[in-house]
Amino acid sequence: MNRRTTLSTLLSATLGGTALLVGLAAPLAANAQAWPSKGPIKLVAVFPPGGSVDQVSRILAPALQQALGQTVIVENKGGASGSIGAGFVAAAPPDGYTFAVVFDTHGVNPALQPNLPYDTRKDLATVAMLGTSPMVLATHVDTPYKTFADVVAAVKAGKNVGYGTIGNGSLGHLAMTLLAKGNGFDLTHVPYRGGGPLMQDAIAGHVPLAIGSVFVVKPHIDSKRLRPLVVTTDKRSAQLPDVPTLAESGYAGFNAPAWWAVLAPAKTPADIVNRMNTEINKAMQLPDVASKLAAQGIVVNLGTPAAAQAFVEKQMDTWAQVVKANNIKAD
Repeated sequence: MNRRTTLSTLLSATLGGTALLVGLAAPLAANAQAWPSKGPIKLVAVFPPGGSVDQVSRILAPALQQALGQTVIVENKGGASGSIGAGFVAAAPPDGYTFAVVFDTHGVNPALQPNLPYDTRKDLATVAMLGTSPMVLATHVDTPYKTFADVVAAVKAGKNVGYGTIGNGSLGHLAMTLLAKGNGFDLTHVPYRGGGPLMQDAIAGHVPLAIGSVFVVKPHIDSKRLRPLVVTTDKRSAQLPDVPTLAESGYAGFNAPAWWAVLAPAKTPADIVNRMNTEINKAMQLPDVASKLAAQGIVVNLGTPAAAQAFVEKQMDTWAQVVKANNIKAD
């Protein structure tokens, strides 16, 4: 075989291999380009109707439908702190037609539910952060607590002070545990099964303190039945501008927001994930969508899938440490 023949053979093999790779990649590219023409897109709200995840999903769906030119359906799959719906999406075909809308419990569930039927880090990819919201620690207006410092002083004087949350292992529970244990005082946790029962007991004065999202607590602050003491984020809430942060109250650096995000099955093509991220970011800047989210106390978060994934993974790392250190178990 002469040199010319060898070069010709190598060139043919190289071109043949390139053609094969192009041929294999073509269906994937075609799928991404065709998306979302094949059918409706499903947003799986991982909590039941009526809660914030459901409402955020339904605020977002019409705007996405308009932008993508495809029907967007909200389907509720609640249970097990959002893990049932997340598991459904983790097992769905990674074709860009099934997404999950999750709450902050998504970042706690891996530590709190060690036998999840999916790997949160490997089986799901974060498409977009939707936003964050402060949690509000409030008290009945008839208690003597005018500030969070009053609460801490009472506890350190030997008084047993209880605080209610939406459930054992909820972000409110973990945040208050982190705060109290990290600063040398104890508060008694009183878990409820959701925001409705919690608020009923809080406004009746049956539990001294209650912690919940702005969406859950603010109506009862507005009606003058609850007094807000602090918010758990490092910045004040635009909905409650007169309420100090825990950082302002002597706990520098403390930041424990509630949050919402959109996820996809892990192997969803990057082109689809990026397009969905772009359309979500655009949708959240529409005046109608932005005003509805703001009314729920949500601060919109615009960013890339990579930034959203990093945020979620940091949440998982942070709360796993709190769960383990305090031997917290699911209800």
